[in-house]
Amino acid sequence: MATRPVRGEPKNRRALGDIGNIDSLAGVDGGKINRPITRNFRAQLLENAQVAAAAAANKKDPILDGAKAVVTKKQEVVRAVQKKARGAHKREPSRPIEVIVISPDTNEVAKVNKSDATVSSNKKVTYSSVLDARSKAASKTLDIDYEDKDNDLAAVEYVEDMYTFYKEVENESRPLMYMHTQPEINEKMRSILVDWLVEVHLKFDLSPETLYLTVNIIDRFLSLKPVPRRELQLVGVSAMLIASKYEEIWPPQVNDLVYVTDNSYNSKQILVMEKTILGNLEWYLTVPTQYVFLVRFIKASGSDPKLENMVHFLAEIGMMHHDSLMFCPSMLAASAVYTARCTLNKTPAWTDTLKFHTGYSESQLMDCSKLLAFVHSSVGESKLRGVFKKYSKLGRGAVALISPAKALLSAAP
Repeated sequence: MATRPVRGEPKNRRALGDIGNIDSLAGVDGGKINRPITRNFRAQLLENAQVAAAAAANKKDPILDGAKAVVTKKQEVVRAVQKKARGAHKREPSRPIEVIVISPDTNEVAKVNKSDATVSSNKKVTYSSVLDARSKAASKTLDIDYEDKDNDLAAVEYVEDMYTFYKEVENESRPLMYMHTQPEINEKMRSILVDWLVEVHLKFDLSPETLYLTVNIIDRFLSLKPVPRRELQLVGVSAMLIASKYEEIWPPQVNDLVYVTDNSYNSKQILVMEKTILGNLEWYLTVPTQYVFLVRFIKASGSDPKLENMVHFLAEIGMMHHDSLMFCPSMLAASAVYTARCTLNKTPAWTDTLKFHTGYSESQLMDCSKLLAFVHSSVGESKLRGVFKKYSKLGRGAVALISPAKALLSAAP
């Protein structure tokens, strides 16, 4: 831990200093800040609730018993009314029922009268039939959702519509190229900040969604308001606090963020900046970040763990580069997949399935992929080591040590 300067001496600190000293903090396990008290609190609440429920079950209350009898009688009356209503409904003449049929070739929805003799009783419109129709429409593509068709959490009947919507609105939350509006900040400072946030994100063991949303918030805020150089790190930790509250079950405490900045800012300053950022963004946080598209496009690639790690490595080093803001999130994600396949010599580099699900052809991704390959070629020699160290470990396939794609480097900018 950094020592406090003696009064009268100049304060000597680095704005974005090494946070590796977290390992020496009391209560820290393996360099990750844990919050066992917070996690145990919910377990204690559940235990108290179970004890209270058991006590209530063993205790009989004559007033409650009388209330139960009244409720039981009321339920019998309701059942009788419902039964009578069902009988009346059966005597009514049958009305034609409209069935929604989804066309596999168009987005049109046709209404068919069920009483029509042309509709066979064997042709039932189910989620499986909808998925089959969609897969036939894309004759040369693989049905990447087939294995999840029985998984309700996968929402396979809606997933294509969801990603169509994401692509329609992604430009609404897309940051602008803003460096020309920042008198005290340059591209190198932004790269240092993002690289440092990757380390903080890893120390806190946060979800990937939090990292991508953090950078999105930073870039959108900086594209709206000039920020002094001394407050750039403050913007970064405040954006991570906002993203953690949005994405995480157990977000870091403000005091944790004060610590990782080496006490450069206090709790009040972080909270004030949090409020300032939210006010300027008008609390608009539900945005399709690059990670949203990465998940889908990696699935379409039929990935293995090594390819998946390479995609995330390229996406994160690309996120550090200010020029990546000229591309929309879906193109950045698709280019990361394409560049990763080229780097690992996957053949073909771009399949019909990927073209169908990403909406991009190989030629459309070339400019963005060349940028990612160029950044990859220089990351080993860069002084910014956060992303490089993260993906040099065996747990992530050591993909950072793999040579970049030569085919893309030959024409890289």
